[in-house]
Amino acid sequence: MAVARPRAAILTVSSSRANGSAVPDESGERLSIFAESLGAEVVAREIVPDDRKRIEERLRHWADGAGCDLVLSTGGTGLAPSDLTPEATRAVLEREAPGIAEAIRAAARDHTPNWMLSRCVAGTRGSTLIVNFPGSPRAISESAEAIAAALPHALALLAGRRVGH
Repeated sequence: MAVARPRAAILTVSSSRANGSAVPDESGERLSIFAESLGAEVVAREIVPDDRKRIEERLRHWADGAGCDLVLSTGGTGLAPSDLTPEATRAVLEREAPGIAEAIRAAARDHTPNWMLSRCVAGTRGSTLIVNFPGSPRAISESAEAIAAALPHALALLAGRRVGH
């Protein structure tokens, strides 16, 4: 019996891009490529402003209504007053997966002295895994590599498939 490909959604949190900036969404593109490298089908990709309620609404929609197995977000994870992605994500999560966020920060340690300022979070809502990534395309590549091996296992567990430990 063939196992269906996980369904993924990509959320870019950026007020400037949501307001029509001509700058391409390179971070969202990197997350799409990453999701596909995990074997997922990217079924949705969206840009929203730095607005906590909008972020929460999109995360809930993809986890509860659209049946996505994986939601990856980029942006809004720093210390600026407008950076509210972690707060929005925590409001939606049922269970945190702190090791994923710790691995993302650890991966940045060799690349930037500001690694510890990242406030990315990760966790689950129902059978959906939600992971916040930094807004930098370069940081996405570095951190994605650090967690890539564990995510298929996590998705299989959330889907209720028996997998070896």
